[in-house]
Amino acid sequence: MRTTFIISLLFLLSTSCKKTPKDTTPLTVMYLAPQNIEYASGFTIKNRENYKEIKVTTPWPDAKEELTYILHPKGTEKPFKSKNAIFIEVPIERVVVTSTTDIPMLEYMNLEEKLVGFPHTDYISSEKTRALINNGAIKELGEEWNLNTEVVLELSPELVVGFSSSGDTKAYDLIQKTGIPVVINGSWLEEHPLGRAEWIKFMAAFFGKEKTAEDIFQNIKKEYNQATTLAKNTTSSPTVLSGNMFKDVWHVPGGNSFVAKFLKDANTTYLWADNSQTGSLTLSFESVLEKAQNAELWIGSGNSKSLNELKEKNYRYVLFDAFKNKTVYSSTLKMGSKGGLVYYELGPMRPDLILKDIIKIAHPELLIDYEPFFFEKLN
Repeated sequence: MRTTFIISLLFLLSTSCKKTPKDTTPLTVMYLAPQNIEYASGFTIKNRENYKEIKVTTPWPDAKEELTYILHPKGTEKPFKSKNAIFIEVPIERVVVTSTTDIPMLEYMNLEEKLVGFPHTDYISSEKTRALINNGAIKELGEEWNLNTEVVLELSPELVVGFSSSGDTKAYDLIQKTGIPVVINGSWLEEHPLGRAEWIKFMAAFFGKEKTAEDIFQNIKKEYNQATTLAKNTTSSPTVLSGNMFKDVWHVPGGNSFVAKFLKDANTTYLWADNSQTGSLTLSFESVLEKAQNAELWIGSGNSKSLNELKEKNYRYVLFDAFKNKTVYSSTLKMGSKGGLVYYELGPMRPDLILKDIIKIAHPELLIDYEPFFFEKLN
């Protein structure tokens, strides 16, 4: 009997050893599907034999080094040793994110139920995710720069997706020391609107949703590029003023900013298009008035809900033709139930809708049946 058992065991071992690499490949790469990056410049993705390498090249402004994340399937050993890389077993089942821009990415891939915590949940405007907050499925974590570490540890997430505007990662360093991996999302630094949207592929890699993310992005890309082509079919190009005053400074989008890209693709004449900055310009009221007093459109006027409210903030706004002609538009009036701004949450994921909104404002004859999603006219 013992001899028979040993022979049977040896037979099983010998047959299992004869499996070809092809048979075991799905076990090691089933969550590591190839990904192609087209517009985003802030991260790269490379597929290796049994792991995926993601590098965030611009995690924050003026970053001196890139961040490396190595994704390998759950139940497998780390593919190699490294002091600098962060190793993450995928797919993720429990995640904490820290920016509202991450919420639409999760929802579009039907992953919102994997979200277990978020800092300052009132910022979230999505009704679907708000329902999860209200029933206790998503916990409040304080502020994004001062996460409640105790609650994070209680939630036991398998991943924290953070961001940093300055390179200060103290809020995440302590969490990472406990063994919870933290990755930095730098999507907000992208200069092309489609580059921002393409970060859905970054998020997808941690959940094995590469194919889903690719399909979503390709549809957004198609809609965006079709709208750009449509806008080129008109010979008119109305002049545009953007931004508003904060204290004594008028913040105007730079000529190479993503806002300027929207205005260009909508076939408008942005008055600061020849500027090379990717961020905002800080100008005096007088210099803006001199350049843009006769601008036909004012797109992006801040959070004032009416022309009167806008005038109350600065009575000199009435000097602009766009104010006089009531061609002032704001994208910050649509809010969630707790005051979160829909534009800042969903906008980065849907640049096609932002572009169509601007085309509808500048060239209403091109999109006759389209109703603006984000922008509203002030009365």
